[in-house]
Amino acid sequence: MDMPRYERIWMNIGIGSLIIFLIILGILAFGMGIHPPDSLEQTANPETIDIYPPFDQPGVYQTGPNEYEVIMTSFIFSYEPREIRVPLGAKIHFKATSKDVVHGLYVPNTNINLMLVPGHVTEYTYTFDEPGEHLFLCHEYCGTGHQLMQGRIIVYDPENTST
Repeated sequence: MDMPRYERIWMNIGIGSLIIFLIILGILAFGMGIHPPDSLEQTANPETIDIYPPFDQPGVYQTGPNEYEVIMTSFIFSYEPREIRVPLGAKIHFKATSKDVVHGLYVPNTNINLMLVPGHVTEYTYTFDEPGEHLFLCHEYCGTGHQLMQGRIIVYDPENTST
């Protein structure tokens, strides 16, 4: 079968691009050991999440001189805790999960954008570099009260005693 010249050129470009993509993928996966995150690292039973540590006591805990851990659970139309108070410049380790359906944890104007899946523990570390109040909300539709699912992070300056 005879193929027009331009069609042969574009076919060769497409096949060449595919081969280059597969070579790069192979180098990254096998040569450099870069793989997608393993979902089996940390899991939790969503039905009994309330009775086992650390999710039996959600809240903000100081773990070091300027380091905090936020243990958070999400459930239909709310978060626990709904208000988080942390000092300016502290390293915040979020550890969160969902009790029922897929929820999100999004803090506008930051890089905090987590997906909270029942049975999986999501972890993220962030440092707030400006004091103020930040809204966090669910960005995954979870039902008719989805728009009510929000909370706030208050970042205070420990050197300023007026806050």
